[in-house]
Amino acid sequence: MPCSSTAPVSCTGAIEVAQSGQQLPLLVQLRDDATLENFLPFPLSEALLQGVKALCAGEGDSVVFLHGSRGSGKSHLLQAACHLAGEQALYLPLRELQVYPPEEVLAGVETLGLVALDDLDAVLGDEAWELALFDLYNRSKEWGCRLLIAASGAPRVLDVSLADLRSRLSWGVVYQLPSVSDEEKQAILQFRATRRGLALPDEVAVFIVNRVPRDLERLLELLDQLDRASLVQKRALSIPFVKQVLGW
Repeated sequence: MPCSSTAPVSCTGAIEVAQSGQQLPLLVQLRDDATLENFLPFPLSEALLQGVKALCAGEGDSVVFLHGSRGSGKSHLLQAACHLAGEQALYLPLRELQVYPPEEVLAGVETLGLVALDDLDAVLGDEAWELALFDLYNRSKEWGCRLLIAASGAPRVLDVSLADLRSRLSWGVVYQLPSVSDEEKQAILQFRATRRGLALPDEVAVFIVNRVPRDLERLLELLDQLDRASLVQKRALSIPFVKQVLGW
């Protein structure tokens, strides 16, 4: 992950605790493949992509809120935005960070250009986290820091205890990521395979999606596994080969 001398994050991704000068024992890394070039847009997601690009360029709304079901691409887009924004961006997966003191996790991040908060609903209902997030909204507005936020539901339906935070969550623009159909999962698998220089025939893609119909993350993990096996064994992807590699 890119790092900057002014950012509260080290080159390894360990979040620095401003109050103590120490670091939280974390490695928050961006996935190399989580880029906008690796995101296959569908017609319903075009406006959303333009909104994310504008945010990264310092244009348009200063707060963008994404919501959608698991596997809809929220985490990919947040990390892609951080790749695009460069050194002055920070990705914070709140589901992983919720066990740490929020005031330490969020200390000083408003000095960055972009902060991406993933899995917001994982920390809602926790008084300390809600207060810290409310404070971050206010500090971000003061410093000109842009916020990209993702949760499973729209701000109006989230279980927020702090009324002031609920009002802040309504700032900016809200986009919904549509659920991905099996046909779209097949298209995403083939798109990602092509990006790797790997041929994934239609019948093989359909076979894989039918075996793992609900979880796009798992499908992409299986593609990683198949890609490695194909390189090692120098074999094309076929249904018998997929069965052998994945033990199906």
